[in-house]
Amino acid sequence: MRIVFLGAGSTTVATALLLINHHHEVIIVEKCEARIRELSEHLDCGFLHGDGTRPDVLKQTNPETIDIMLCLAGMDQENILASLVGRTLKIPRIITKLEDPEFEAVAEALGLETVVVPLRTVSRHLADLVEGRDSLELSALIKDDVRLFGFVVQAPQQGSIDKLNLPEDARITWLYRNGQIMFAEPTLNLQEGDEVVVLARSEIAATLHGRLTAPVTD
Repeated sequence: MRIVFLGAGSTTVATALLLINHHHEVIIVEKCEARIRELSEHLDCGFLHGDGTRPDVLKQTNPETIDIMLCLAGMDQENILASLVGRTLKIPRIITKLEDPEFEAVAEALGLETVVVPLRTVSRHLADLVEGRDSLELSALIKDDVRLFGFVVQAPQQGSIDKLNLPEDARITWLYRNGQIMFAEPTLNLQEGDEVVVLARSEIAATLHGRLTAPVTD
């Protein structure tokens, strides 16, 4: 995949290193030229000096070839604006990081579909640890050759699970319907709005996620 990052902070660097090691093409858009010089010494990826909230800058990444954009700048407002610009350039998947949970409602109202709030994730994990649960146990059990991802069932996807034509290396594990968890039995029929969790081999997970989340017509 071809992946663009907005911002060159520590989260970007750690994520980019993993993706580069998995043979993905990475481009980092960063306003600070000194930061680019520093990172270019040990990161084998492309760099673009400029403001990623500007359409003329993002166009230089050849957005028609980009699979995913991760907006990980230090300011939530920048991440929201860059996400909107990326959407106008028809980048198929955009991930928006928000430090302030109050901006999440704004992002949702603007139609940004994948929003990550690190503060909420960490606080939930700490609360689980205090109460004797480890919410990260699942990530330790899932090795590098498999991935979990989710999608929301669209109207044309309703019906038998077999209708999705999942490959042999992928399984629906559970889903949420009206806020209630349901484990995937062979006889279970999907309904519009179901939030479905899929377990798949790493090499097909991204492609399968793209297929299941793409707009479907009857």
